[in-house]
Amino acid sequence: MPYTEDRAAWFEGQGLWSQVSATDWRDWTWQLKNRLTTVEQLERYLTLTPEEKAGCLFANQKLALAITPYFFNLIDRNDPHCPIRRQVIPRGDEMVVSSEEMLDSLGEDKHSPVPGLVHRYPDRVLFLVTDRCAAYCRYCTRSRLVSNAQDYNFHPEYEQALRYIEAHTEVRDVLLSGGDPLLLSDKKLDHLLGRLRAIKHVEFIRIGSRIPVFLPQRITAELCEIFKKHGPVWMSIHTNHPRECTQELKDACERLSFAGVPLGNQSVLLRGVNDDADVMQALVHRLLRMRVRPYYLYQMDLITGGSHFKVDVRKGIEIIRALRGHTSGYAIPQYVIDAPGGGGKVPINPDYVEKITEDEVVFRNFEGKIFHYPLKSTPVVTPGGARMPVEVHA
Repeated sequence: MPYTEDRAAWFEGQGLWSQVSATDWRDWTWQLKNRLTTVEQLERYLTLTPEEKAGCLFANQKLALAITPYFFNLIDRNDPHCPIRRQVIPRGDEMVVSSEEMLDSLGEDKHSPVPGLVHRYPDRVLFLVTDRCAAYCRYCTRSRLVSNAQDYNFHPEYEQALRYIEAHTEVRDVLLSGGDPLLLSDKKLDHLLGRLRAIKHVEFIRIGSRIPVFLPQRITAELCEIFKKHGPVWMSIHTNHPRECTQELKDACERLSFAGVPLGNQSVLLRGVNDDADVMQALVHRLLRMRVRPYYLYQMDLITGGSHFKVDVRKGIEIIRALRGHTSGYAIPQYVIDAPGGGGKVPINPDYVEKITEDEVVFRNFEGKIFHYPLKSTPVVTPGGARMPVEVHA
């Protein structure tokens, strides 16, 4: 059945926590302190399936269970296949490991010159500043590290990382990630951004965060002032389904935008969540309405225990083809595979080119019609003697 949405509606409200004061509800520290982290807490509000209960009991060996009250409200508690539910409630499928899956699927450890820093691309580094998140995505690329459920014992070495960046003048772009950088205190973020801004060859500072989606209350006026102070700081948020695009998230994105933070979105293509062209179109339309540019659509990484989320790459190409020509160009993300083992992001696009010869490019448009683009100009002489190029029509 095609996905439908109320285009004017944005979810908001305290839902199951209506008895909590509005002051507490809007306090991001209250949200963190009241996360759902156990089977017993989940079963107060919904009936877990046997697969979910098995996953919850296994979670402390793979990736911790944690869901903010705000985000839990988005779950359809009567639907075991709810796309929000699938993302944050563990399932027994996480215990099934395929032969091609890896703990460090992107080869980050082998590209890490100092703890917490990944230097894969020539001019960019990934700076992992924490191993904690507000809630934990069950398909997390860094499930080996995040929440320390696997006893990875990750401890970022800020000074070592900063000294490395200072010493490597080819680094012009620093991406803060983790875990989630926005879980750091305002004081720590202010200090860290200030240190990076003081490095003359660092031109571009980015943050990858799902905090606006899991915990929009964190986007306070004080935090926005820090971004203004050290800006421009670019941010990629992470939404996978239109139901995540709430009024609270919309308000948080507007606060960030008005603070001068350019916003993009990174989605992961997930089975049973967004592997549908109608769902993806609804998502990208909502993102644009929130001042967020759809940036990447990732093929899911080959993480240990993630095969139940995996979508055929051909389906991803089909979704991009369904968007092209049927929505704004701004709304179409770049579909990529982050090459296993550390090869970097590789764009995966529908094949519109039929052939390229010395004379022309032959290609199809979004409707499947054939067009020709000449590569050589053939001048002709007009009656007045002026030479004009030949006009070529499809």
